[in-house]
Amino acid sequence: MEERGIRFVRLWFTDVLGSLKSVAIAPAEVEGAIAEGVGFDGSAIEGFARVFESDMVAHPDPSTYQVLPWRQAGRSTSRMFCDIRLPDGSPSFADPRFVLKRALEKAANLGFTFYIHPEIEFFLLSSLHPPVPLDQGGYFDHTTLGDGTDFRRDVITILEQMGISVEFSHHEAGPGQHEIDLRYADALTMADNIMTFRVVVREVAVSQNIQATFMPKPFSEHPGSGMHTHMSLFEGDTNVFYDAADQYNLSKTAKQFIAGLLHHAPEITAVTNQWVNSYKRLIGGAEAPSYACWGRANRSALVRVPQFTPGKMSSARIEYRAIDSAVNPYLAYAVLLNAGLKGIENEYPLPEETEDEVWRLTDRERKAIGIRELPRNLDEAIRIMDESELVAETLGEHVYEYFLRNKREEFAAYRQQVTPWELERHLGTL
Repeated sequence: MEERGIRFVRLWFTDVLGSLKSVAIAPAEVEGAIAEGVGFDGSAIEGFARVFESDMVAHPDPSTYQVLPWRQAGRSTSRMFCDIRLPDGSPSFADPRFVLKRALEKAANLGFTFYIHPEIEFFLLSSLHPPVPLDQGGYFDHTTLGDGTDFRRDVITILEQMGISVEFSHHEAGPGQHEIDLRYADALTMADNIMTFRVVVREVAVSQNIQATFMPKPFSEHPGSGMHTHMSLFEGDTNVFYDAADQYNLSKTAKQFIAGLLHHAPEITAVTNQWVNSYKRLIGGAEAPSYACWGRANRSALVRVPQFTPGKMSSARIEYRAIDSAVNPYLAYAVLLNAGLKGIENEYPLPEETEDEVWRLTDRERKAIGIRELPRNLDEAIRIMDESELVAETLGEHVYEYFLRNKREEFAAYRQQVTPWELERHLGTL
């Protein structure tokens, strides 16, 4: 810190809904913060504590230390992610990072390391109210798109300066919509990286006098923003999803993991798609999935098995396509992991592959081949989650109860709103 002239160190953590929280300390306080933590009022943080049990302590994780490149010289700032604990040193069950750590520990006890590779979509806007796309580009367009031409390059440059590797970036299908894919990392590192990614995207946007949003579906007429997530399990250096003898190069473990995801998909959807707006994206007819099925080339499926790269067994993986980019990544990756592990532990059988575009089938045809629909809205999702032992065990009682309560309140507020669509359709005719 002395060599780089660091003036401030920001301690980062997230609330239950995935909003980033931060407190700045001076470099002279870092040693004490690492040894003893930094106390704060947990009752002021969404979902952390009630007033009479409010004292909490943020303990910085030194392995996450990085300089924030966008801060100017003379005001140089770095950051560390924190684990949240109670005053007696025990983990806070309200800490989303601890929820994911607990799921990863379960996987580790079975011999597995969980790796993640997300494709993160977002919109760039020239105006926020009303939302106006920054450009009129389309999928993979390489054209002069105005102010956003260098945006992705600038974001990637900062990410790489912070030790976050990027695999791909391109313009997405919607006007003003972009995608940046982060390189594989273990799930905890990746959840931290996603939180950092959102900050970087917004910081670069502000520096260019534009707006960035991770809202799942800001435009009715354009595709929504997802965060398709590629997943694999390793035992040491061995990818346990790979089997050279299988026609799909999928091991028994991989098939059971997929079966677990499909079986538990409806009950985890409230976590992977936690906003009222998330369900405007999960509508049939686009690449966002509406039904719990799997396939290889089928991009209407909830779980896709990407084509295996010959001679590269580490590339064997599966892709979960429902999750959106406004998610709390710590909670989402915890429920996805535990759903897959449940399939392995109980040896769930893998259903037949679905080759059809699922939304073109009739309800009777889908029922006949055993394909279940994902929840159609947040209310339906939380009702299913309310009955889920898997989600309750994964999140822990505190986070589980708070999450359900918060989402019920969100949907109740949404139900009271009169939308422009209703006014346009009915005001003059009813």
